[in-house]
Amino acid sequence: MSAESSPSPSGDLAVAEFVVRVIAETCVENEKYFCDLDSVVGDGDFGYSLARGFEQVLEHWQDFDRTDASTFILKIATAITSRIGGTSGPIWGTGFLRVGMTLKANPAITASDVVAALRSGVEGIKKRGNSDVGDKTLIDALVPAIDAFERAADAGTEASDALRAMATAARSAAEATSAMQAKRGRASYSGERSIGSPDAGAVAVAVLAERLADTWPSRPTV
Repeated sequence: MSAESSPSPSGDLAVAEFVVRVIAETCVENEKYFCDLDSVVGDGDFGYSLARGFEQVLEHWQDFDRTDASTFILKIATAITSRIGGTSGPIWGTGFLRVGMTLKANPAITASDVVAALRSGVEGIKKRGNSDVGDKTLIDALVPAIDAFERAADAGTEASDALRAMATAARSAAEATSAMQAKRGRASYSGERSIGSPDAGAVAVAVLAERLADTWPSRPTV
């Protein structure tokens, strides 16, 4: 399947389930790693907050409405917002909410639809967190990652290769946040001391993108 091919609605739901489950499991597995990253200049609870929230998603996995991919993602967004603590809940929940809302009008989702949904998610996160590219947040990895995915998709690249391009861009961008001074969140309180270590949220985006690229070939197919 090329990155621009349009799977059936049931296929869309299967992909949404796969992506969300990979994200949830990866966040739980990397709780300590994400906390360690966040503790350098933050309050150290980033990994804990994500893990506790996504544990609840996994525990109630069969309870989410699966009418279609959009509905499923919107229900996940609600769960994330209510179950992930601190500032991460509203930020990550808003991202999922925007993605689900943008996909709602699409009966058969293409790569272009995915890009539009992801960009809508980023805009929601920007507004929710009052942040933008250059503020040393997860946005600094998300935007380059989406750009790379879009370029690959527009070139007709297979989905697996487009995801790999996305993961590579996310990792490079996440590492580049080490040279930035944090302007948002707890890390911003440390001023210039925030320079020299990567942003935990940006690294999390890279880890998630890499896991999706690694596991995509083994995803269930409909």
